[in-house]
Amino acid sequence: MRISVVKFLAFGVLLLGLSACAKRDNSLMNLRATQGGPDEFAILPTKPLQEPKSYAELPTPTPGRANLADPTPEADAVAALGGNLREGTLRGGEGALVSAASRYGVSANIREVLAAQDAEWRKDNRGRLLERLFNVNVYYRAYDAVALNQHGELARLRRLGLWTPAAPPQVVTDQ
Repeated sequence: MRISVVKFLAFGVLLLGLSACAKRDNSLMNLRATQGGPDEFAILPTKPLQEPKSYAELPTPTPGRANLADPTPEADAVAALGGNLREGTLRGGEGALVSAASRYGVSANIREVLAAQDAEWRKDNRGRLLERLFNVNVYYRAYDAVALNQHGELARLRRLGLWTPAAPPQVVTDQ
């Protein structure tokens, strides 16, 4: 009887040791990919060749510039959804939005500044000792203090009478 208990405990310790060696894949929560593997979306087929209506209207070939048979997946996706991909142009009311958003100036290196601030924030909010030891994900808890409460903000905007077109419609109940 005593030998079977010892064997059971030894087997349990062995299983615990093997499970500690298992590799976890936490890549879904990483902000950048660490694998250098192939990207199956990087290879795109070219568009079919078509004879132009007029050879005089063809653009002059320029080395390094796109040609008419090159794939344009972003523009094709936007067109399939009924939109129009514009380069650097604004629609009707977008000018006022851009002016209001940039009224205090625009920083040219905003991405680098935010990346440095985020790295500092993550360094200060790494998690507790056991969370780091057991590789527990603390992403949501670390950013909880600066996260926007979307439902509370929507309720605040509706109380102010502001139009929120992207939000779901307000439920009307008969009383």
